[in-house]
Amino acid sequence: MTKIMEQKIEPQQLVLTKQDFESDQMVKWCPGCGDHAILKSVENVFPLVGEQMGYKKEEFVVVSGIGCSSRFPYYMNTYGIHGIHGRAAALAMGIKLTNPKLSVWLISGDGDSMAIGGNHFIHIARRNPDVNYLMFNNKIYGLTKGQYSPTTPKGQKTKTSPQGSFEPPFNPGELVIGARGKFFARTIDTNLKLMQEVFLAAALHHGTSIVEILQNCVIFNNKIHALITGKDTKEDNQILLEAGQPMLFGKNKEKGLVLEGTSLKVVKLGENGITEADILVHDPTTEDAGIHMMLASMAPPELPAALGVIRAVKSETLEDAVWNSVEHEKEVSPYKTVDDLLNSGNTWKVE
Repeated sequence: MTKIMEQKIEPQQLVLTKQDFESDQMVKWCPGCGDHAILKSVENVFPLVGEQMGYKKEEFVVVSGIGCSSRFPYYMNTYGIHGIHGRAAALAMGIKLTNPKLSVWLISGDGDSMAIGGNHFIHIARRNPDVNYLMFNNKIYGLTKGQYSPTTPKGQKTKTSPQGSFEPPFNPGELVIGARGKFFARTIDTNLKLMQEVFLAAALHHGTSIVEILQNCVIFNNKIHALITGKDTKEDNQILLEAGQPMLFGKNKEKGLVLEGTSLKVVKLGENGITEADILVHDPTTEDAGIHMMLASMAPPELPAALGVIRAVKSETLEDAVWNSVEHEKEVSPYKTVDDLLNSGNTWKVE
């Protein structure tokens, strides 16, 4: 274990509560917006993060870019930065590099992350600083009143695609894994329990933890995730992944996933001799990203959307590498002070 990791994970008896993180600012999201549920989930999770990882209240930092979700720093009673469009990842990475002891949370939307911020999105995943990245995906630009975004389904009519979008959408999970990201999870704004479990898992992971939250924009893209979140459809269109458990779903867990050739396939227990022993078992920790990529790519109605922690692979973080290098250079360098440097080599004295 590196020196930086040893400094970070030292559980303490910190008495933090949800109220410690509640801001006195008026929350100005639209009534019915999924952001409200996400905010409450984060407020509930921060005390657990403090308790389990030893963070004090003043060691939490919330960073955002531009968009409805990016108002988040105002609504949390922590240190925070409301940055510029698409650059929150660069800010968060700089903060973590400067002070690795901080718990850094990055809040962004699908447009902020993958349009103007697309370059920073893939590189924070690749570089792997210990930052918790919550990406709200409502598949639309909400703050600027309903333009199509990088995740808007092809063919969807919006204010900037009146004839239907001509562009194939990005899948955030595919981008993360394709960029050699080590942690990707997905959750939904209608399930507070799952959100809190996923957010805590992201915090406990040492490295960049990117969480896609399927979030509803009640004004400009209402019910965009209805197949996955709807009361009458969710059982057949979402699968909750658990490490070490078979990938089962359906109202009575009667369906499962198997690997057929190089693709995932839905089967029913009891049909054609299929038993639970035939169902794939989820392993988020394997370095091989093949199954993780398949899981991240699944979408209804052909396959259920995967929820929970899809990928969680241990790896050295950017700040560990940088600061361990600094410590090494301090140990081996012949120069211990600025005076040592100034008095080295050829010197002369001016009388």
